[in-house]
Amino acid sequence: MTLPTTMRRIHFTAPGGPEVVEIETGPVPSPAEGQVLIEVAAAGINRPDCLQRGGGYPPPPGATDIPGLEISGKVVALGAGVSNVKVGDAVCVLVVSGGYAEYCVADAALCMPVPKGLSMLEAGGLPENVLTVYDNLFTRGRLKKGETVLIHGGSSGIGYTAIQLAKQAGATVYATAGSPEKCAFCREMGADVAIDYRTQDFVAEVKELTGGRGVDVIVDMVGGPYIQKNLVSLALEGRLVQIAFLTTSRVEFDFMQLMLRRLTITGSTLRARSVDLKKAIVDKVLADVWPLYESGKIRPVIHKVFPLEQAREAHALMESSAHLGKIMLEVRK
Repeated sequence: MTLPTTMRRIHFTAPGGPEVVEIETGPVPSPAEGQVLIEVAAAGINRPDCLQRGGGYPPPPGATDIPGLEISGKVVALGAGVSNVKVGDAVCVLVVSGGYAEYCVADAALCMPVPKGLSMLEAGGLPENVLTVYDNLFTRGRLKKGETVLIHGGSSGIGYTAIQLAKQAGATVYATAGSPEKCAFCREMGADVAIDYRTQDFVAEVKELTGGRGVDVIVDMVGGPYIQKNLVSLALEGRLVQIAFLTTSRVEFDFMQLMLRRLTITGSTLRARSVDLKKAIVDKVLADVWPLYESGKIRPVIHKVFPLEQAREAHALMESSAHLGKIMLEVRK
């Protein structure tokens, strides 16, 4: 197969809002040892992409500054030492950067087969969300069957994925969202109760729902004023898992609750981790989550699809928070 030498790709002209998103032509990258080159079919839009665009979440040293953390597509070239995938395989994969392009290099060890029954477009929105949720909800949050979990931002890509996986794990699931429509979506995804944070106090609601006990796990992407509220909403031995800070990471709060109720605060990011650490999550996801997609017990939800040249509009929609589920770039039909 003869590959082109140039491709369309997205770049940011400067740190700023969606207006800095532009499409350009650049060289097709080559896979290094342990990598593959993927002809990209679809790429997911994620909040970290917007943070990178604003100058707050740069790629690790040596990585391309082309945005995009998750893709699906066809393997078209192999780097040295690759044996777990072959040219022609349909895969989806978490990448460090580079997903908003017609071709992208990826670590071969992280390539996952497209789940049976799902389209390339649906698969392209799985890696970042599913790996993030699995690691934070189960590995760090230690959620178990019979426990209760509160998921903030339940209508987002991360949120609805967390709702589905928590429900499948046998947990009682509460979610927050910002409108009646979004709350209805959370319930459709499996939430036992959805709390409209614009009209309801989630602390009071959780207290009433749990008879004053609190929840075992909270997954939060808001930060700021939510942190103290989250702590008082946790049960004894409760775990707060912080996965983002849509407001601010700098707050003042009373740590006494941690000692008195033996609470745990944890959190993580994926991008800077080694391939081996990411591979450990990939292996668990393939064993525990892929069968749920293939059996139809859980499903991807795509809110809107944009062509690559409309990445600017996709970013504007992401920042509006008007979406229910995933926003996707369809790079190649």
